[in-house]
Amino acid sequence: MTILRALLDPPQPLTIDTHEVAIGVAREYGFGFYDALIVAAALRAGCPMLYSEDLHAGQVIERLTIHNLFR
Repeated sequence: MTILRALLDPPQPLTIDTHEVAIGVAREYGFGFYDALIVAAALRAGCPMLYSEDLHAGQVIERLTIHNLFR
């Protein structure tokens, strides 16, 4: 039930704060802007993990760990 509730939560809104965090992530980690925006939204939502096949598996950004399910 917890997973279902998490899936039904509204998405993280695109705010100026999220945009500014994304710019910082892009600059600091060398990500493209849209990848950085995904990371920023996950950070702002308090996610502990982000699953992506495009980003660096095992990388930790603040409190967010990137995982690749295909590795």
